[in-house]
Amino acid sequence: MTDPGPSAISPADAAAVAAQLGRPPRGCFSVAHRCQCGLPDVVQTAPRLPDGTPFPTLYYLTCPRATAAAGRLEASGMMAAMTARPATDEELRRAYEAAHLDYLARRDEAARACGVRPLPAGTQSAGGMPARVKCLHALMAHELAVPGANPLGREAADSAGDWWAGGPCV
Repeated sequence: MTDPGPSAISPADAAAVAAQLGRPPRGCFSVAHRCQCGLPDVVQTAPRLPDGTPFPTLYYLTCPRATAAAGRLEASGMMAAMTARPATDEELRRAYEAAHLDYLARRDEAARACGVRPLPAGTQSAGGMPARVKCLHALMAHELAVPGANPLGREAADSAGDWWAGGPCV
């Protein structure tokens, strides 16, 4: 698993993520994946903000070009088509359920590494897992951070195109 400890982020990476987000990043985080241009495009965050507020999004897509690509896919109706498939594809259903369990385990590990309380059992994972697809950004971020973990995240990332082709986003 990616080490989410505070020392895992360099000042340059923190500045790049802040520029990508248009605000300083919140909570304990580390770079979970880098774009082909070398900048962070996914960060791993603590499951709680510094004030203790729950923050269930473990993997956060930060590159504005990647997030725009995910948004275009969402607008195209991809989420509805993806949501329907696990009901008729047992292998995909099992793999998507495994992605959900992977996400929960990694989020609990991130809590321990960041020294915060884990989120309560039953807290949602991300992106609608395991029953539906409601956020391609979250599914793509999970798959980019943990290659092979999220089959629908892989499909979305593959469909997003080469968001990095224009060079660094910031």
